[in-house]
Amino acid sequence: MEVSDHDLYRWVEALSSVARTGLAFTESQFERERYEEILHVAADIRHRADGEDDEQVRDEIVARWLDWVEPGTPGYVTPKVAVGAIVTNEKNQLLLIQRADSGVWLYPTGWCDPGYSAPEVVVKEVKEETGIDAEVVRLIGVLDGMRLGASKVALYSLVFLCRATGGELSPHPLECLDAGWFDADSLPVGTLGADRWAPAIFRAIRGETTDVFYDDLRQPVWKGEP
Repeated sequence: MEVSDHDLYRWVEALSSVARTGLAFTESQFERERYEEILHVAADIRHRADGEDDEQVRDEIVARWLDWVEPGTPGYVTPKVAVGAIVTNEKNQLLLIQRADSGVWLYPTGWCDPGYSAPEVVVKEVKEETGIDAEVVRLIGVLDGMRLGASKVALYSLVFLCRATGGELSPHPLECLDAGWFDADSLPVGTLGADRWAPAIFRAIRGETTDVFYDDLRQPVWKGEP
């Protein structure tokens, strides 16, 4: 079976996280050596996924992971947390941006900053990226960023339904190539992961009663995408 880069990156994150967490808690030199060996295996996989052929790059990856290890609970590796903003208008259209870093289309997103609640980050990111004022309605989804194909690092995205309340559409010149309002049947070419989230999102936009959506459970959980 051909293995996708997405699966390779997911396995890299899983292996390196287990090893770094182990290093954070162990006091055994024997275990430290085993965990460091796991990091080298993970770096080999990452090396292949990146298409690199320079062994020095692989060694730099291992060194960076080791630098991130902290003793005890602070060193327990968990996914980062981000937010996604599903902003709709009076026409039940969805606000999308074309990301400057990748060129893909997606709803506004951002990392959760310390000192802000998740809904506060949503409102802040929408305003900064698009110029649109928005209010949060409710949480509608929790997505794995690696499953979505939006990230090479482990992250969970908390997806909030929002309502536009004002402002003018003005894409941030450094973060967005373009932005606009789109109907369910006219999403732009290159919209990232729409098959995973669009049906549930547009049901929520239309006001249909929906549960919080999330990624399907793989069987078994380590199996790659079909």
